Amino acid sequence: MTKRIAFQGEMGAYSHQACRDARPDFEPLPCPSFEDAIEAVRTGKADLGMIAVENSTYGRVQDVYHLLPESGLHIIDETFVRVHVNLLGVPGAKTEDVREVRAMSVLLGQARGFISEHGLKTRNWSDNAAAARAVAEEGNPAIGAFASELAGEIFGLDLLERHIEDHQLNTTRFLIMSREADHSRRADKMVTAFMFRVRNIPAALYKAMGGFATNGVNMTKLESYMVDGTFSATQFYADIEGHPDDENVRLALDELSYFTEMVEILGVYPADPRRK
Repeated sequence: MTKRIAFQGEMGAYSHQACRDARPDFEPLPCPSFEDAIEAVRTGKADLGMIAVENSTYGRVQDVYHLLPESGLHIIDETFVRVHVNLLGVPGAKTEDVREVRAMSVLLGQARGFISEHGLKTRNWSDNAAAARAVAEEGNPAIGAFASELAGEIFGLDLLERHIEDHQLNTTRFLIMSREADHSRRADKMVTAFMFRVRNIPAALYKAMGGFATNGVNMTKLESYMVDGTFSATQFYADIEGHPDDENVRLALDELSYFTEMVEILGVYPADPRRK
């Protein structure tokens, strides 16, 4: 039986590219939203979920860190996709024919130099691959899309310009989610992801973080967000280098527990070599 991996977006999206790169033996399952992708995994419609969490140029993907703790899923892996922005057009079109370009606002913001240089009108679209599909359906040489080369292949568009992004290291990080946890040590370099809520006492966060510093644990990410729409309860998402069985990680997490109301491990997984 073919296994499936759910992602947010249409076929040809960068998330689809991530699925094809990281799990080529899985059938990709496109979903309208991150919530739908997570729900597909929760209900068994898909075996895994590919969830974009941050981009090196644009920053974190809005609201995803709210979804992770509530999803009931576990992070089992990460992968990075080099995001190349390409100008796609209808067959036979030339770059100089294009007057309007369509893409998600995130992608438009990653190719401002090209947009300015060519005097293009921009139009926000719900999904980059959907923008490519719309361009193919309309057949207007004056309208192009910013999307992946994969989207161009799928929708039969010409590749007018390649790799027009402003930053040459433009990369998106994805988390691979599963219904089942896997905390086994599968590599020399591991990452532990967890969430926690500090007690409502002075300097609680400072004290909670102290154990990681004194035990030499490198924290690579710390995200905060409010809980239940109130200003008094703040929850944090964190990534640290190491495995919970490592002595220094165990000591740091033990110390964290003294200053928190809740600590929950969301995933333990190998560090992707492309982190560096």
